[in-house]
Amino acid sequence: MAESVRFRRVLLKVSGEALLGDQPFGIDEKVIDRIAGEVGQAVDLGVEVGLVVGGGNIFRGMTIAKAGGNRVAGDHMGMLATVMNAIGMHEALERRGISSRVFSAVPMPTICETFSQQRAERALKRSKVVLFAGGTGNPFFTTDSGAALRAAEMGCEALFKGTNVDGIYSADPRKDPNAVRFDTISHAEVLARGLQVMDTAAVALARDNGIPLVVFSIQEPNAFVDILRGQGRATIVADE
Repeated sequence: MAESVRFRRVLLKVSGEALLGDQPFGIDEKVIDRIAGEVGQAVDLGVEVGLVVGGGNIFRGMTIAKAGGNRVAGDHMGMLATVMNAIGMHEALERRGISSRVFSAVPMPTICETFSQQRAERALKRSKVVLFAGGTGNPFFTTDSGAALRAAEMGCEALFKGTNVDGIYSADPRKDPNAVRFDTISHAEVLARGLQVMDTAAVALARDNGIPLVVFSIQEPNAFVDILRGQGRATIVADE
């Protein structure tokens, strides 16, 4: 019998920067292996897991735009970075014997499957981890928006956002010692306060589809699994 857990189907969004570890660029194998192991533990608990990994450890499209270049070209490069990270995570999962499949919003059939809600749904039901790459497939949308979109399409019960801090604060706690941490907060208040947990399109999409956001530290070992078990430390964004 599957262990009692808080959610049965979730989407986990991990920033590309989280894969850096102590490196200035690329993927730290120790970090990606640890995250893969925790995803595997979630699957063992009977949780169906979708996974989105950003591309900021390799490339951020906004860097080109800020330098006066073509934002669309920059975002396309960022989408490719997310595919690279998804392949890396897929390999880390498979090394641990955890079945997974990679779907990209941008068609590249030689490398991975093109996203289809129906095929992804079947994969999740077969206890495979499903990795969603390529964001939404469109420029001007972040991987946060891509994660919220996939969470809605797949009927996820929650969208987990793994960050470098243990929840949502009124200000950056690394810069402001007086920052106040929220245990719970509504989607509307996140938007009204302009809290930088996810971009506004992602928060609004989650709100409109009744998807709670669970914001936690991906740097804390086993935090993902602990929260699924109803423990751990996180901020829950949900409307009553």
